Parts: sequence; C-alpha cells; structure tokens
Amino acid sequence: MNALTPGGRYDEAAAIKPVRVAVLTISDTRDEESDTSGDLLAGRVTGAGHRLAGRAIVADDVGAIRALVKAWAASGEVDAIVTTGGTGLTGRDVTPEAIEPLLDKKIDGFSVIFHLVSYQSVGLSTLQSRALAGLIDGVFVFCLPGSNGAVKDGWDKVIAAQLDSRHRPCNMVELMPRLLEA
Repeated sequence: MNALTPGGRYDEAAAIKPVRVAVLTISDTRDEESDTSGDLLAGRVTGAGHRLAGRAIVADDVGAIRALVKAWAASGEVDAIVTTGGTGLTGRDVTPEAIEPLLDKKIDGFSVIFHLVSYQSVGLSTLQSRALAGLIDGVFVFCLPGSNGAVKDGWDKVIAAQLDSRHRPCNMVELMPRLLEA
C-alpha cells in the first residue's frame, strides 16, 4: 500500500491505460492567464500519463456549463471531465445545479471521500464545498472546488487512483467498456 492508494495497491509492473480527460474551469473572474487551478489540474492529468482531451474556461452560468459538458460527453472523444470552481455556497456558485440534473448516475462516495481528504487539509472549511461526481452518457464527471489546494486534494488523493488502470483491487478505467450496458 502506498500513500496514493490507501486501502489498495498499485501494480507498478502494469502499463497504464491512458484516459482522455477534459478540464473545465468554471469562474467569472479567471482567464487563461490567471487560471492556476486549471493549469494545475491539466498538468496533473498529463503528468499521470493521460491525454488532455479538452480544456476550457466558462462563466458561472448554468447554460454555458451544461452546453460544454454535454458536448464533451457526447463527443466520443472524452472519457472523464474534471471541473474546478463553482461548488461553493455563494449565489454565483452554480456548478452542482448545472451538472447534477445531467447525471445518469451519481457517484455518492466521491463527495464523502473528497470531504474526508479535504478535512485533513482545511478542517471544517470543507463544509463549504459541494463537490460531486457522476456519469453522463458513459463519461465520468468530477466537480472540484476552485482552489489549488482542492484540486491537489481531489486529483492527487481521490481521482488519480481511480482513473489509473493499475490501481487495485479496482478502478474506474476497467468499468469504462461497460458504462453504457443495457
């Protein structure tokens, strides 16, 4: 067992199966130059051996968020979408409202585990996040808060292991061929 995969093991001898991951920053204030959390996330995606399938910044607008997420999910070119931003409690934080109605299945455990990990970093401030995950048309969608710390916690300690085909006893990559079964 290593620090990345508590309660599991990591098969270092196996080859990783690259996942096509799109990164979406949701913010009214960030642009390409100031999007540090999107940069961090994109770097971690490619650093883990995955392919950056898309990258964008959209405003805190339900329609704009839904349009891009639905387009990526329907494209056949994306296996997972990771968003950063818009999961807080203020009036402009609308990521859960935009994403949740699109979900075919919600991954309830993601929020639980994210908050457990986040609590170790920011204590009770984790209560201010409405991080969530689920499936849209067979594409995994993970919604993280917009801070660099939340991106590090969410990717490094939760998402990375589940999007790594070498993680045992199981991982989400091995489920991908079966996500649209009837």
